Amino acid sequence: MEIKIKRDILLKGISRVQGILEKRSHMPILSTILLVGKNEELEVSATDLEIGFQDRYPAEIIKSGSVTISGKKLLDITRETDKDKIYISEKDNNWVYISDNNAHYNLSCLPADEFPVLTEPEGTVMIELDSSVVTEMIDKTIYSITMEEAGFKLSGVFMERITKEGEDFLRMVATDGHRLSLIDKKIPDIKNIELEHGVMIPKKGLIELNKLTLEDGNILFGLKQNNLVAKKEKALIVIRLLDSKFPDYENVIPSQKEGDKNIITVNKRSLLEAMRRMMIMRTDQYQGVKMNVAADYLEMISVNPDLGNAEEKVEINYSGEPLEIGFNPRYFIDALQPMDSEEIELNIKDNTSPCLITGAQDDGFLGLIMPMRI
Repeated sequence: MEIKIKRDILLKGISRVQGILEKRSHMPILSTILLVGKNEELEVSATDLEIGFQDRYPAEIIKSGSVTISGKKLLDITRETDKDKIYISEKDNNWVYISDNNAHYNLSCLPADEFPVLTEPEGTVMIELDSSVVTEMIDKTIYSITMEEAGFKLSGVFMERITKEGEDFLRMVATDGHRLSLIDKKIPDIKNIELEHGVMIPKKGLIELNKLTLEDGNILFGLKQNNLVAKKEKALIVIRLLDSKFPDYENVIPSQKEGDKNIITVNKRSLLEAMRRMMIMRTDQYQGVKMNVAADYLEMISVNPDLGNAEEKVEINYSGEPLEIGFNPRYFIDALQPMDSEEIELNIKDNTSPCLITGAQDDGFLGLIMPMRI
């Protein structure tokens, strides 16, 4: 293979796959990027055997072929040059030459035919989705995925098809046992996708999928042979689904009734900023904030015997009984940050019940946070 490519185009392509590359793997080839030059395009591929990504970029192909190059080293070389174009040439005995006409590099590489390309399963039924909808669904659920290694069953987002009043919705839900995030979006074509029993998408896969959906436009989306497949323009991502059963989450969500007096209406930004200030006193040992709810204010108190204490009041609208309850402020911050509503509602039945978070401009979204002892 022998090519010339614009530096900015190459930088975009190899930066895109850095999150997929395995940094400490027993398989060195998983830390490499596969470059394939053909038909005036450079195809860039990366995989960790669970996620495979591929995209194509315009390039001058002097000689068709393929090479594998250390993804980190190629990124460093491309990022540090101030030249407009980069020249890459495959040499004998698994070496590759890289130059910007000023600096020159010879890198050892692995045989390209050993690269484990994750290909799209044949016969995948695809539907078209608005990228912004997919991004919203990921952003409003991914934060609830467990960070604990032991929580394998919860280490992804559960995706399923549900029906409301005869219409089909795509649902995504995540929980770590202390909080839950859920969002429903009406997508009529979702009935064409194999989602009868739901699927579990790993967190790393969602992060990479989100990179694909951040730009405007639509994506093609499908499920086949325990894989999630998504396409956008020339890009393809294949994500291996988790082989685990998501817990029965619906029983955890309290029913909501119209005219409920236990609903707190509050400005999202005011509450978010107050929670951030409460976090100043938080440590691993003292994580909670006590919340005193009255008719027109929410008082937050954070006490840490090793540091001191903090107090703050936020204006609210509330017609229920006075309430004293404890929560982890980190969970509120994570739930509020991706929300679009200026005013949000907190529904807290009593001091042993979870807090339900909703907003008028966050259609289909529900956040749930379990209380804690203070």
